[in-house]
Amino acid sequence: MTLNRATLLLRTINDSWKTNGKVRLQIRPRTTTPSGAILPEPKRTRFGFLGVICSVVTGVVIGVTVSKMVANFLEEKELFVPSDDDDDDD
Repeated sequence: MTLNRATLLLRTINDSWKTNGKVRLQIRPRTTTPSGAILPEPKRTRFGFLGVICSVVTGVVIGVTVSKMVANFLEEKELFVPSDDDDDDD
């Protein structure tokens, strides 16, 4: 992530130039090659959205399971036991 940001920053600095005292950036889309030929359409990931949903659901299920196990362990060892004195509604 840091490497991508640094690369983008260096490209921005290299692509900048001044006209009339103002810094202007030359930003070119990556749709053509340096010779001007149009690049082919990028490959599409099949079932990409379904894969994201499966990953998120799996992560949530694992997180819930681990947190329940830790809560049960803490309650067994009496490191964290909810007290009944917290009911101030009376």
